[in-house]
Amino acid sequence: MKSADIRQAFLSYFAERGHTIVPTSSLVPDNDPTLLFTNAGMVPFKDVFLGRDPRPYVRATSAQRCVRAGGKHNDLDNVGYTARHHTFFEMLGNFSFGDYFKRDAIQFAWSFLTEVLGLPREKLWVTVHVSDEEAERIWKDEVGIDPERFSRLEDDNFWQMGDTGPCGPSSEVFFDHGSEVWGGPPGSPEEDGDRYIEIWNLVFMQFDRDAGGNMNPLPKPSIDTGMGLERIAAVMQGVHSNYEIDLFQNLLQAAAGATGHDDIMAPSLCVIADHIRSCSFLIADGVMPSNEGRGYVLRRIIRRAVRHGHKLGAQGNFFHKLVTALDAEMGAAYPELREARDQIERVLLKEEEQFARTLEHGMGMLGEALDALEGDTLAGETVFKLYDTYGFPYDLTADVCRERGVSLDEAGFERALEAQRQRARAASQFGVDYGAALELDGETEFTGYERLDDTAGVVALVDAQGNPLERLEAEQAGVVVLERTPFYGESGGQVGDTGYLELEGGRFLVEDTQKQGGHHLHHGRLLEGELRVGTSVTPRVDPQLRAATVRNHSATHLLHQALRMVLGDHVQQKGSLVTPERLRFDFSHFEPLTAEQLAEVERLINDQVLANAPTRIEQMTLDEAKDKGAAALFEAKYADSVRVLTIGADDFSIELCGGTHVARSGDIGCCHIVAEVGIASGVRRIEAITGEAALAYFREQEARLARIGERLKAKPEQVEERVTSLVDSNRQLEKELERLKAKVASAAGSDMLAEARDIQGVKVLAKRLEGVSGKELRGLLDQVKNKLGSAVVVLGVGDEASGKVSLIAGVTADLTGQLQAGELVNHVASQVGGKGGGRPDMAQAGGSDVPALPGALDSVPDWVDSKLQ
Repeated sequence: MKSADIRQAFLSYFAERGHTIVPTSSLVPDNDPTLLFTNAGMVPFKDVFLGRDPRPYVRATSAQRCVRAGGKHNDLDNVGYTARHHTFFEMLGNFSFGDYFKRDAIQFAWSFLTEVLGLPREKLWVTVHVSDEEAERIWKDEVGIDPERFSRLEDDNFWQMGDTGPCGPSSEVFFDHGSEVWGGPPGSPEEDGDRYIEIWNLVFMQFDRDAGGNMNPLPKPSIDTGMGLERIAAVMQGVHSNYEIDLFQNLLQAAAGATGHDDIMAPSLCVIADHIRSCSFLIADGVMPSNEGRGYVLRRIIRRAVRHGHKLGAQGNFFHKLVTALDAEMGAAYPELREARDQIERVLLKEEEQFARTLEHGMGMLGEALDALEGDTLAGETVFKLYDTYGFPYDLTADVCRERGVSLDEAGFERALEAQRQRARAASQFGVDYGAALELDGETEFTGYERLDDTAGVVALVDAQGNPLERLEAEQAGVVVLERTPFYGESGGQVGDTGYLELEGGRFLVEDTQKQGGHHLHHGRLLEGELRVGTSVTPRVDPQLRAATVRNHSATHLLHQALRMVLGDHVQQKGSLVTPERLRFDFSHFEPLTAEQLAEVERLINDQVLANAPTRIEQMTLDEAKDKGAAALFEAKYADSVRVLTIGADDFSIELCGGTHVARSGDIGCCHIVAEVGIASGVRRIEAITGEAALAYFREQEARLARIGERLKAKPEQVEERVTSLVDSNRQLEKELERLKAKVASAAGSDMLAEARDIQGVKVLAKRLEGVSGKELRGLLDQVKNKLGSAVVVLGVGDEASGKVSLIAGVTADLTGQLQAGELVNHVASQVGGKGGGRPDMAQAGGSDVPALPGALDSVPDWVDSKLQ
């Protein structure tokens, strides 16, 4: 029976018995911040069980995809080494929310297993909690389970959602794989063997445990069950390991083909086949590789799979190619996987390319450390150096060491890591916190949404050293706190306002406005007069700078929505900066934007600018904002009342925002993207300008084009054609120069032949050259080798100006059994401060000690002589 047929049979069975089929939920739980991932079938129903989320049904069934690879439930390290551990699996479940209870749950399970699936009764073993006499009676008296195939257990048969809250006993069904497999029944000393495998768990949620540990009966007892699809598929398909079922066979074949490994059940192939499932579904659910949280776990899984491919001898990037096989296997059951296939492949390829560089370097260094190891424990300092200096993941170091039978000095690693954290904290403590000494009640009333000037009294003054003052004198720097202010304090990426505080006989220049608690801190300098606590002032925000900032902030919201429309819903804000000069927006995305994508994003923004739709700002509850579709970091904490900004025609962008904004989208004037770069793995940055800054940029570009046209003696509209002609002409000249240099190199090669020495019948030539490029070195090497016959050749170039050495070594095919070009080139490179590598017949290296090059080349004949003896 195929896995897909089992899945469908399960859902149909319970649908026929009044259960609503609930589609699988995202792997990113939306109702439990304590979980990294959806790790059980009941997770999407957690609030239903707690009575917080009423549903129109009291019975449900689902095939829920789950990931256990981080946090409390973490099977990552076991994958590939056992028959049944996975990072990704499917959980079949049926649920009752205060409807049926133990009798029906047990009867449903037994009927499905023995009648629908046809499993022999004598192959099943049942367990209950020691206290659950009711379940025991149902199993024995009503179902008729053989008392010889029944166990009463304690710790293994009690389930709880947390230290407090819903809990209850459980009953588990095991399948007996037969006496030929070692292991004993549940509760026996040999229960850890593989003979008896749990296939279904029935949780009887009947108590509410309070803080005192008291078990209070629930008014509506409920049922939560779970049966792993992979485990029951192994039973139905007559195999012992989950990796032998149909869901994995095509993935294993694809992994074998991609890595060039023949043993279809090799542990590393199992790791790769498992990991392509979890990685692909996580990316489909919007998780992107990163250095924190869920993204970090995803990155760990990707890198572990790639490392195992490397271990099997995979050449180049292979992991992303397996998405096609996964789509063929599971795309029909999970359309979201098929829809995201292209994106999944791009994300995985990007990660593979980035990790390949880390892996190659780190594996070499780790191998050297292990080869030189005395004892069976790798020092924590070494592990930390690999992690901190070279970016080699700790878990991969642990993987490699485990395979070599080496332990890790985990305590030493943690000490080194903590020392680094302390250094980082110390390095970040600089500058003067002007507001550190402020201890004020209440908060500053912000009036800057409605006006740019006001009247207010001074409630506190602080000097440049952070000391409270009663007064500021002319030319003295400090911080002013007012009872109310139109000055926006820096927050949400928008910089603080600047301007003046005007007072009788004086002015205070506000150079920046910050927030501390509920107060706005006006940083600046008293230009003239005297300012005292209690003085009445007129705060005036610089209108031009505020207007420019507002344009950029409103454009940032349009940019965010445009990016989501062009690139996809995986785009999330990762940071922003809004100043009067420009806007900067950081967002999650896995690759650079194409010119076409950038043009489309810019077009969408300016279409909204031209629409000149009025901006709406509303106060509402967070739940109302979510219902309205407002975008925000909903895992963050927000006040009961939030400020919702709607900007653009047809509610183009709806987001939570406390910043200042244009009255109409047309007030932005225009928006132009000036830069798009990557700032971290999976994070891109766009910089853009609006309004007068954009117009000034266009004028400068037009003037620059005119100046170029003058140099080329062409009109602006002819510049592109003229530049193309010049580039083509330059290419032709470069090709001609290359041909001439090749002729010169060929002549030089012929001249060098006479310098070759005979070492035990082998021609050996080690020569320093001048003014030869790397490409020319390779051509010259091949030419000399061909003319010398059985030969060893080393050519070197030393550039005094740059301080760089380039080396290339060649060995003719008849000698590679005795002499390796890679070993030879490293012998020479080690003497000039470098290293290299390559094929047995050709290898290259670099170095930095140019003066040492002649001596290094002189050592080649003796090296060859020693290898030929």
